[in-house]
Amino acid sequence: MLKSFVNFFQQLFVAHWRSLLSLLIGVYLPLQIFGLLALDLRQNEGGFSWDLPILVAIHTTSQAYLDTFAVTLTKFGSFPVVLFLVCVIGLIFLLMRRWRSLTYLLITILGSSFITRTLKELMHRVRPQLWDSLSPELDYAFPSGHATASMALVAALVVLTWGSAWCWFILIFGSLFVLAIAWTRLYLGVHFPSDILAGWMISVAWAVGVGLILKPHLTNSPAINESQAVNETTLNPEKELL
Repeated sequence: MLKSFVNFFQQLFVAHWRSLLSLLIGVYLPLQIFGLLALDLRQNEGGFSWDLPILVAIHTTSQAYLDTFAVTLTKFGSFPVVLFLVCVIGLIFLLMRRWRSLTYLLITILGSSFITRTLKELMHRVRPQLWDSLSPELDYAFPSGHATASMALVAALVVLTWGSAWCWFILIFGSLFVLAIAWTRLYLGVHFPSDILAGWMISVAWAVGVGLILKPHLTNSPAINESQAVNETTLNPEKELL
């Protein structure tokens, strides 16, 4: 009986090791990092020792042209702009009848925004007040909404294009976009670095978690390209593969 269980466990692990690894790296580890940040923040209202030095170091690089650049660029990481981009991509998915991809994209972006707003109200972390910001914010700081929205968009696109030629392109330029938005929030003095990191972790965990449930990446497999429309409109793409 024990041998039968071991054989079953081995077969199950071999069949699902990719999903388990994604669950570990993409969901558990980001949530663990976020949990540690939130717990330390609750216990230490003054924040983290590395927050202020990073903010001050970035502020020392301030220049007039960087001020204008940061104020303009930071708008591209706001939720309204990200939502506009999602609507454009979503319209393309709708026309292509990629309903599963559209559902995944909407749940990832809207869900990450809802989670961020909830956490802001729960944590009640005030924003940095080291200098007068060129783009002041009035709500709470933890986690960063801009960091969450930009990372959620990039992470969702990476999941949707996983295994295709577009994946590396989105991963590289998307990472630059996410880092650029994070820099603007720190440069403008409206977020601590820990706010940015927390937003990233929430987005990655949510995007990967939703992806493991909806499995939009199954429609990107070369073996099922011919039946892509069917897989995109069925609730059980695994059965279509079988």
